[in-house]
Amino acid sequence: MKRVGVIGIVVKGNPSAGLEIQKLLSEYSDIIIGRMGVPDRVNGINAISVIVEGDNEKLSALTGKLGRLNNVSVKSAVTSVEI
Repeated sequence: MKRVGVIGIVVKGNPSAGLEIQKLLSEYSDIIIGRMGVPDRVNGINAISVIVEGDNEKLSALTGKLGRLNNVSVKSAVTSVEI
């Protein structure tokens, strides 16, 4: 069963993480509805929100891989909305 969710990603001071994040998001593009990135140059962080639809296993796999990257914090929320 597929659910709709949001993955929040915060990258602190690691420009090379952007390439690794992009690679993972491309790998999981089949579950991504949309995404938005916002740089905070004052504090040296970048925030990315990703709207996803998929089963819990695939959402957890993406979140886990993102969370293992250096200087990357990830939080996800899956809604009860089934599609």
